[in-house]
Amino acid sequence: MNLQFVADGLVAGSMIALGATGVTLTYSILRFSNFAHGEFVSWGAYLTMTVAGWIGTCVPRLAEPLEPLSVGGGVVLALLLAMGLTGVLAWCLDVLLYARLRQRGTAIALVMASFGASMALRALLEVVYTTKPAYYSTELQIAVPLGHGIRLTPDQLALLAATFVLVALLNVFLTRTSTGRAMRAVSESPDLARVVGIDVSRVVRITWYLGGGLACAAGVLLGLVVQIRPGMGFDLLLPLFAAAILGGIGSVPGALAGGLIVGLSEAAAVQVVGAQWRAAVAFVVLVAVLIARPSGLSGRAS
Repeated sequence: MNLQFVADGLVAGSMIALGATGVTLTYSILRFSNFAHGEFVSWGAYLTMTVAGWIGTCVPRLAEPLEPLSVGGGVVLALLLAMGLTGVLAWCLDVLLYARLRQRGTAIALVMASFGASMALRALLEVVYTTKPAYYSTELQIAVPLGHGIRLTPDQLALLAATFVLVALLNVFLTRTSTGRAMRAVSESPDLARVVGIDVSRVVRITWYLGGGLACAAGVLLGLVVQIRPGMGFDLLLPLFAAAILGGIGSVPGALAGGLIVGLSEAAAVQVVGAQWRAAVAFVVLVAVLIARPSGLSGRAS
């Protein structure tokens, strides 16, 4: 039996899971759906490409591919730097827009503002980088046979490994550190967190850093196996929210599970009903979860 669609679903689900983790963190602590999160995915991908170009110019040997990957050490180093830059971008958007609305507006005002921010960030991206697709590398890769008809490239295998490592590190951070415990306390009740001396503004700032950084990682991994373009994050937005809700808002392992389920569902849909219906799968999953189990797999009410 050919199980290639399962492998394809896991690859797609890994990218969705990383972005969904940022969505679930933002929603659980700030209590609103940030529809500009998809643009952080796009900005992270482009920032990584720009920083990698600078690094390759300054240190040419870092531009050489790291066998068996298609990219060099410059892209890996650029990813780490761009994750920080994307986190700063997310925090700046909060300072300039969301923080003011949290003090004076309502939840619906925040959601509508995030729509506007999304369009503005995407338009700015098109002005700076144009709409022409870009690539981290033009190196051709040969897929490695893994048995049962499954074949994956080294880049795809690295994507899967990177996703599980990042989610595991984040889960350890949230459960084993004082800052992580403070974030969990704020997600439960910001007012009670203030009473016990937790700096809520610091928690909010760290949340934006983490959410932006994870969105950047998702964008780079997506660009590594597909291509980089301004609308890539927007196209990923519905699967991100479907995965976050399916996994249960506030649950990092749940976001990982939700992302993998959405990715596998999309891949299965391609096999059963055709690729033209792939985009509808995330919507179907989202509606089904909201009807059958609004609290998601984690069982935690959102």
